[in-house]
Amino acid sequence: MKPGAGRGYDTISFLSDYGHGDEFVGVVHSVIAAIAPQVRVVDVTHGIAPCNVRAGGLALARAAQYLLPGVVLAVVDPGVGTDRRPVAVEVGDGASVLVGPDNGLLAPVVALVGGAGRAVELADAGYRLEKPGELGSTFDGRDVFAPAAAHLCCGVPLGDLGPAVDVATLTPGMLPVSRRDGDVLVAEVLWVDRFGNCQLNVDPAEADEMAATGALLQVTVGEDLRTAERARAYADVPPGRVGLVTDSSGLVSLALPQRSAADELGLREGSEVRLAAAAAGDRRTGGPTAVTAVGLSPRPTGPQDLEGGRP
Repeated sequence: MKPGAGRGYDTISFLSDYGHGDEFVGVVHSVIAAIAPQVRVVDVTHGIAPCNVRAGGLALARAAQYLLPGVVLAVVDPGVGTDRRPVAVEVGDGASVLVGPDNGLLAPVVALVGGAGRAVELADAGYRLEKPGELGSTFDGRDVFAPAAAHLCCGVPLGDLGPAVDVATLTPGMLPVSRRDGDVLVAEVLWVDRFGNCQLNVDPAEADEMAATGALLQVTVGEDLRTAERARAYADVPPGRVGLVTDSSGLVSLALPQRSAADELGLREGSEVRLAAAAAGDRRTGGPTAVTAVGLSPRPTGPQDLEGGRP
């Protein structure tokens, strides 16, 4: 194996859609350990819905400012085995390198930290896992991405992994933005967490402006209309109303105290939500919900690079 002379890293932050029902996560850990036994692997999450590139990119963006400097290994790869590029993207003046498929998964983090410095395609066979020829090309997490991440940690220079890629040609993330329809703010559910809170592509300042006069708000999902109000914490949401809470990522989430807003309102990732000031005397709490699929782009609130993890 070629000697390492690069920067070297001691941490790999690992995100995927592999789940824990199969051996995939453990195999990737073992491949890394065989090449770079000194490296610590932090499992960010492996619970991304299968092949949901957008959800993986958003999860990575939510975590980015808290991840240690080092290598970020991200694998949500419905195009595995095709001609989509496997890449390594340097950010933060070399503080971190993002390793994964060039399918938009890495784009939200690259944008969050101020853009890519340089990138390469992971094409050098010397830094891939050697495997018998009869094995298929369906597990690049094991065969391509994990070895590249481990070799970077061992000090292999980025440029040794393959040819340079013009960072302007990296696949962008496809994230929708909220929009105005008269006095109505049309938003989309970006993420539903395990408690049923529904993160919207809404900046807190937008919700604060709508509630500036102390007025209640209306939340409309399909034909279902609910009375809502801004709340500081989930427990502060009054009975019979929907809370608009600024979540830990700095965006507005729909929440109900100690129960799932997603279940009660019939929401899921991609659902359209309409916010408006409530008419005087309107205290409706709504009934059955119809859901309309639609789409956001979260407004970054993190640092300009991953180094130091400072907000």
